[in-house]
Amino acid sequence: MAAMAARNAILSVMPSLSRSQRRWLFILVAIVVIGYASFAGYIWHAMKQPPEVFGRVMSHMPGPVVFLLFPFETLWTHARAGYLRIGDPAPDFTLMKQDKSGTVELAALTAHQPVVLVFGSYT
Repeated sequence: MAAMAARNAILSVMPSLSRSQRRWLFILVAIVVIGYASFAGYIWHAMKQPPEVFGRVMSHMPGPVVFLLFPFETLWTHARAGYLRIGDPAPDFTLMKQDKSGTVELAALTAHQPVVLVFGSYT
């Protein structure tokens, strides 16, 4: 469907081109559209990987090209949204104590009392 729209746009904008030139122009536009979609899919796939993998992929990108050519923030928001919904229990995790004397596990805390997790600053 998108290919037909691109073809019709090319035909309406450049009626003075010969049939052969229009065909090559259509092929060129199709290649650009397919390349854009493939690259966007590659970036989307990389965003869904662990941060180390995504960082490695982005380290090979030339400057701000990805940020200028793609709706990067929207893709990032959807790719990293996660699967938790309101009311779901928090996933279990283990953290090092501040004095580094041991670890604290969320499941061990929630077994005895409710736990409130605060992410942010107190100031």
